[in-house]
Amino acid sequence: MARSAAAHAAVFLCAFVVALQAGAAGPAATPAATGTAAAPAYTEDGRLQYPSEYRDWVFLSSGIDMSYSDAMRGHSMFDNVFVNREAYTEFVRTGTWPDRTILVLEVRGASEQGSINRHGKFQTTQLMGLEAHVRDTARFAGGWGFFVFRSAEPTTLLPASAECYTCHREHGVVATTFVQFYPTLLEIATRKGTLTPETH
Repeated sequence: MARSAAAHAAVFLCAFVVALQAGAAGPAATPAATGTAAAPAYTEDGRLQYPSEYRDWVFLSSGIDMSYSDAMRGHSMFDNVFVNREAYTEFVRTGTWPDRTILVLEVRGASEQGSINRHGKFQTTQLMGLEAHVRDTARFAGGWGFFVFRSAEPTTLLPASAECYTCHREHGVVATTFVQFYPTLLEIATRKGTLTPETH
C-alpha cells in the first residue's frame, strides 16, 4: 500500500542527506561564473557543470527541517527548490518534465535569532549544500541523474546504487520527482492527470 506524502516528510532529494551521513558533503563555495546555460552542461569527462544562475530560475517551494527518517538532525535547515525556466514552462503545459530538466536543491541554515525576529525561523547566508536532479535520457539509465556539489567545481554523477534513485522511483509522484511537495505544480499535475501513486 502506498504511504502518504506526509508520512514521509521527505525533502526534494535524498542525495544531500546521504552525503551528510557519509560525511562527504560540506558547505558549497560561493558560486563562480561558469557560463552554464539553463540546461545541463558537462565537462568532457561527464561531470556536471555548476548551475551558477540557478537563483534566476523558477522557485518551486521551500521546506524546513524535512527528513526521510524519524531521527532529528543536530541543526536546522531550509531547502529551496529551483528549476530551469524551459522545463517549468513545459511542465505547466504538459504536467510532466521534459528532457534537459534541472531541479536544484539549495540547503541553507536556519536561525531564530537576528535583527527584529522574535518568533519562527529565517534563512541565513550559510549555504550548507547544493545538489541537482537532472533529466537527460541520452546520458542516464532511467533518464535521471543525481549530483551533489561540494563547491562551484563540476561534480560527478552519483552511482546508480545510491539510495536517491530507489527512493525517487518509489515515492516520486511525477516522473520520479517529489511534486507532492510543490503546491503549485501538484495542482497542475492533478489537472493534467500525470500523477502516479507512491509504490511504498
